[in-house]
Amino acid sequence: MMRKLLCTVTAVLLLAGPGAQAEPELRDGHPDRYTVVKGDTLWDISGRFLNEPWYWPEIWQVNPQVDNPHLIYPGDTLALVYVDGQPRITKVQSEPGVVRLSPKVRSTPIQTPVPTIPLDAIEAFLGKTRIVAEEDLANAPYVLQGRDGRLVSGAGDRVYARGKSKGQKVLGVFRRSQAYYDPETEEFLGLEAKAVGQGKVASQDGEVISLDLTQTQEEVVQNDRLLPTADAPITTNFEPSAPDEQIRGVMIAVDGGVKNIGQYDVVTLNRGAREGLEPGDVLAVFKKGEVIRDPNTRELVELPSERAGLLMVFQTYEKLSYGLVLKATRPLALLDEVRNPN
Repeated sequence: MMRKLLCTVTAVLLLAGPGAQAEPELRDGHPDRYTVVKGDTLWDISGRFLNEPWYWPEIWQVNPQVDNPHLIYPGDTLALVYVDGQPRITKVQSEPGVVRLSPKVRSTPIQTPVPTIPLDAIEAFLGKTRIVAEEDLANAPYVLQGRDGRLVSGAGDRVYARGKSKGQKVLGVFRRSQAYYDPETEEFLGLEAKAVGQGKVASQDGEVISLDLTQTQEEVVQNDRLLPTADAPITTNFEPSAPDEQIRGVMIAVDGGVKNIGQYDVVTLNRGAREGLEPGDVLAVFKKGEVIRDPNTRELVELPSERAGLLMVFQTYEKLSYGLVLKATRPLALLDEVRNPN
């Protein structure tokens, strides 16, 4: 099933799939009205009304009196109403009889709608990493040196590389990073390449590419690889929902290599598109139970895993996915399990 990737608040949408519930549960103490403020996300707003925020598409109600009901902005007021006995969230206009001495046109000339999740938590990551095939990286043009024999170059410098630009005018400079293997089956899952810079192709003379570096995140050195900057299409607008397929995997890496994983950390999962994961899928994180010794039999007993967080997948590859931790009730760690949230 093709999932819609929205930057919009959709009309009422009933989700099908494992663990889907008939009706979303309203949170105890939920507000009747809420005014959107700068910095809000759809996930945060939905969490004010619902026990499980990923069910938000089921209760958004289009209001025909609003010119563009599919977008909400800071300053908009949302109200909890009941339609045929079912809870719905709708945008509301000013209360009747209330005159506001302010222009009706938005004061900000360019206003962006409220995003689903905090995009600043993933935008930098999306620009600096990608999963590539081993042979694609091995066969890519590679840096020989910089101008005047420099072994280290930066933005504003020219570097020379060996290979074919294949007509590309702009190339990214990437460096081999981590090779991922499944911790249980030892299957090779993918190779991560880290972006270190970008440049414009000045010329192609035989097998030698002259590349003028326009930006660098790190120093460019010998053997760094040149890859096209255009990768698979990336969306930054999502419709959070439970996966359509049953998922069971683990977190195998975390951006930055921190020991304790918490809210808004980016993690790598050992499950991807072949298992049915799609951007927007929400997974629960379970802390692996401790292994203790039975005081009577002296046998080792593993305690059950306990739910300790939620994450949302924002980018998928064939065998791997990247996810953003949206909630952590306890410090999470590598090899903690991820499953369907219900």
